[in-house]
Amino acid sequence: MADMTTADVRVRANAARKFLEVAQMVAEEDETSYRLVCASLAVLSGIAASDAICGHVLKQRSRGQDHHQAVDLLRTVRSAGPAVKSLSTLLDLKDAAQYGTDGLPADKTAHALRAAEAVVGHMEVILRT
Repeated sequence: MADMTTADVRVRANAARKFLEVAQMVAEEDETSYRLVCASLAVLSGIAASDAICGHVLKQRSRGQDHHQAVDLLRTVRSAGPAVKSLSTLLDLKDAAQYGTDGLPADKTAHALRAAEAVVGHMEVILRT
């Protein structure tokens, strides 16, 4: 775990928003390499949003090699609800998106984008509290 300050939360929240924004722009391209970039950015967006949520509520974030520990930590945030499932979805796609060479089908890329939008949307709600 790593402690987080209010400033850290702000940085991770802004990163989540920007990763998502660029992922949405890249999603408009229908080419294998663009789909990988879109899904990779969606994963990064979800991770950053989860960090911001946990930092805001718990004052800490996951910091291990196993990114699925972030899901476990997010699950401890009472109001995280659907963000937990969406983050898990993104992490399940992480290896294929960031290290794969076979590409991702358009439907999986779209699914990753929707999952990132869900985590970031939930982050926005939680950060307002």
